[in-house]
Parts: sequence; structure tokens; C-alpha cells
Amino acid sequence: MENPNTTSNFIRNIIVNDLEEGRVKKIVTRFPPEPNGYLHIGHAKSICLNFELAKEFKGRAHLRFDDTNPLKEDTEFVESIKEDVRWLGFDWDGLYFASDYFNEMYERAVLLIKKGKAFVCDLSADEMREMRGTLTEPGKNSPYRDRSIEENLDLFERMKNGEFQNGEKVLRAKIDMASPNINLRDPVIYRIAHATHHNTGDQWCIYPMYAFAHPLEDAIEGITHSICTLEFEDQRPLYDWVVQECEMEATPHQYEFARLNMTNTVMSKRKLKLLVDEGIVDGWDDPRMPTISGLRRRGFTPESIRTFCREIGVTKGNSMVDSKYLDHFIREDLKLKAPRTMGVLKPLKVVITNYPEGQIEWLDAEVNPENPEMGIRQIPFSREIYIEQDDFMENPPSKYFRLFPGNEVRLKHAYFIKCNEVIKDSDGQVVEVRCTYDPETKSGSGFTGRKVKGTIHWVEASQAVPAEFRLYEPLILDETEDEGDTTFLDRINPASLVVEQGFVEPNMKDVAGHDKYQFFRHGYFNADPKYTKDGRLVFNLIVSLKSSFELPKK
Repeated sequence: MENPNTTSNFIRNIIVNDLEEGRVKKIVTRFPPEPNGYLHIGHAKSICLNFELAKEFKGRAHLRFDDTNPLKEDTEFVESIKEDVRWLGFDWDGLYFASDYFNEMYERAVLLIKKGKAFVCDLSADEMREMRGTLTEPGKNSPYRDRSIEENLDLFERMKNGEFQNGEKVLRAKIDMASPNINLRDPVIYRIAHATHHNTGDQWCIYPMYAFAHPLEDAIEGITHSICTLEFEDQRPLYDWVVQECEMEATPHQYEFARLNMTNTVMSKRKLKLLVDEGIVDGWDDPRMPTISGLRRRGFTPESIRTFCREIGVTKGNSMVDSKYLDHFIREDLKLKAPRTMGVLKPLKVVITNYPEGQIEWLDAEVNPENPEMGIRQIPFSREIYIEQDDFMENPPSKYFRLFPGNEVRLKHAYFIKCNEVIKDSDGQVVEVRCTYDPETKSGSGFTGRKVKGTIHWVEASQAVPAEFRLYEPLILDETEDEGDTTFLDRINPASLVVEQGFVEPNMKDVAGHDKYQFFRHGYFNADPKYTKDGRLVFNLIVSLKSSFELPKK
């Protein structure tokens, strides 16, 4: 893997200062996903940040699953997350689960009770919400807040033993119901959930809340820099309170950075799950999804995503990144790697009437003109070929330089052809174009007799390989804001997927999933790993060849 870009950001500067001043001897970071969905491009930013900082400063990077909610978690998500991290090019120095620490978390909760810092509460969720107060008004103490330590210990143990139903009781931290920070108003730290856990089975029926478990996990693992996104900034005082009051030996520190927001994209796992559950997309790995698995299936490379994550930077201020920025980096990554080829997405038959019947001629074509070391491929040429329907017009506008009656164009890697006749069906639709070719104009022959303004691509008809082309546009149509009851589902782009049935060169017949190509004039495509099999070729459009997008100035 390429060396990380060591351009400074505020978190990196903190680490440098901590090491130079001796506050930390060796940094330990972690990527701590909840296994309740697939990772998306926003998670990729966090993965790159945590793992590359650890690598740069010769520290450790943990992969840890915050699996404290058995109602939403599954081993499917655990395995997909591990696959995504590895695919991005990273390996972890330790694989951990929050559930590995359930015994210690329980003991730390008991310690809080013994210190008078936690109590069992019988209020319902709605009642607690009503008594929590507002940003301008303090909350009200629970009527169960003054239970004795002995009663709380007994009730908490009975909660653990399964004597109560879901929602009947919770364990709350006893902090300050008048705190200006609502997160410190006696937050729930344990709840009852009679559910089978993917890792611990039915061993537990009480589970720690994320805000209680997360700082304990960091402390247990000796995390030095707990890096998270800005929405957790208000929870930092609770994070520090848990570490201190639970008397943890290690004292990790939390640092927040701005999460990734992108145009035409949703980053909420809940919303992504809704897209899957409603059948709007073809699973979590649908190429229109911003999930890492979706980007992988679409054809994005780990190199392009890592470069993108570095270039967008790490800041404290929220901002919106144009999704075309990511497109730029996949173009840059593939331009020297991807073989060039020709594919016709919407075929129109062309008969070259003066070319010998039954003759096949093999023509040389560069595999990648920007990378000559990739060599030469051979493509067949004969009397019958396919061109794009869009490359022919019977009555063209001015400055149309492709094929039309009486006009001459160059066939890429082949000859000049001139349109002489148009064949239509009973509905008046053009089904065939008849042309003549000039044998003196063969590509590479040095012919200089005359010039033509248009060059079009083509595929020889007798050996053409059928292929399906899936053309993608952004899944979400961006708007300035929702109006009334409008939801993000109302902004689904109906043209986000267009499927065309066409042909590719015969040397493509053995293409395998994830093989990537640049189709002349169309863009970069990836052989879909899900559907490209048993002789069927399916290509996903990764990105078009050009964009009007301009890189942000640094």
C-alpha cells in the first residue's frame, strides 16, 4: 500500500504534541463500528484516519465491534465489516468485541451503585423523557433516585437474573438533573433486553448502553486517542465521567472531527437499511449505494477511496463534499490501469457493401495509449459491424460530425466509411445503415489524402459478445431542503439505473467479476461480480470519462 499522506490536521498535531511531550509513549487508535449494518464511505474516512495515524506513528490500531444491542446486530454485519476493512488495505493489531467485556462492565456498574453513583429506575422511557427537561429548563429527579445502595444492588442483580421484563427497569447514572448538558441528566447506562446476542448467546438479558460501554472499552484496551465524529462532542463529559467514576486505570481522551457529508448521498444506516428493506436497491452492495461493498461492486478501487479520504481532510467544521470529487480519484487511478476496449450499448447494424463477404480482417489496437507497456490487442473487422444508434442521424443538425447520409467518418482503429443508404422497418425506424469503405484509409497506414471530423466506435458483428450495461446516476436527487412531509424517499432518482443490452469485442468473452475497462467514449466500467458468470457479461458504469467538476483549491 502507498505511504499515507502526512499532511497535518488537528488530530495529527495533537498526537505529535502528545508524543513529543511524553504524555503518550505509543499511540493506540481504534475503529469501533456497531455491527448493525454495512459500512459506507463515511466510515471509510474514519478507517483511513485511525489506521493510517497508527501506521505513521508506529502505534496500534484496533478493530472493535461495539456490539451492545442484540436487537439490531448480526454476524452478517460483523463479517462484512471485516471484509471492507481488509479490502481498503488495512489490517488490525487486535480484533475486539464490546461483548468480550460484559463481565467487567457489569462489575463497573456495580461499583457505581456502591459509590452511590447509579440507581435502578422504574420510570418508562416516555416518563423519563418528560422529566428530562429542556435546554433552558432543568430536569426533575426520578422518584426512585434515592433508593438505598442495598436495594439498588439487589434490583440490579435481579435484572441480570432475568426477573423483569423488557423496559420494566433500567440502571441510570446519578449525575445532575440540572446540568446544562442534557447528556449528564442521569442517563440510562443499562437496559433489559431478552434477546439472543450474536456473540454471547443467552448469557445476558441486560446490556450496557453505548454511552456507558464505549468509554470503558477504550479504557480497557488502552486507547490513547479516541477519535469520533462531532455528534459525540456533547457526550464527551459523560465519556470522561464514566472513565473517572468507574476508576479505570487508563484514561483515554476523546477527539471529535467533522463527519463526511456528500451531495446526492445518504449516510444514515437507518435510511440505507430502509432502501434495502423496501427493495429500492439490490441489497446493501447495490452499486448505487454509498456502502463500501456497493462502491466495490460498482468498480471503485481501494486506492481511489483512500486518496479521496486523505484529500478531503480532517477538520472540526461540517461541510458538504461534492460526490463528483470521489469520481475524480477513480478516474485518476484507472487511467493508467484500465485496458481500453470498445463496447456498443445501443446497437445499430452497419453493412459495408464493398467489403468482401466472408472475410475477417484483424486490426491492431492499443490496449492503453496512456500506458504503452500494456501492449497491443487485435480486433476483428468484417462486412457487418455494430455502431451506436446515437452515432447515426438521418437528418442531423448543424455541426453533427458523426454518421449521416452522404457523410464520411472514421471507424476507430479501422477505416473511413461513408453512409449511402438507410433501411427502415414498417414503423419507420432505422434498423440498418449501408455504407462503403475506403481501403486506402486504414488506421496506422499514414493516409493523408483527406480528413474527417468524426470518429466513432464499433464492434464486428459475427464475433461480437452480448453484454449488459448498467448505467448509473446518483440515487438521491439533492434539494435545498424537504418541504412538508417530504422524505428522502421522495428524492429517489428514477433514472438512477438504466440497463442497455449491447455488444463488446470478442476478446472480452472470458471477463471475470471486478475486471475493469475503459469503453471508448462511454467511460470506465467494472464487470459486476454478482451477475457476471456462466457466459453472461454484466458491466457497471463506474464513472464517465470527463466531468465539468473542478478540484477544490487548497
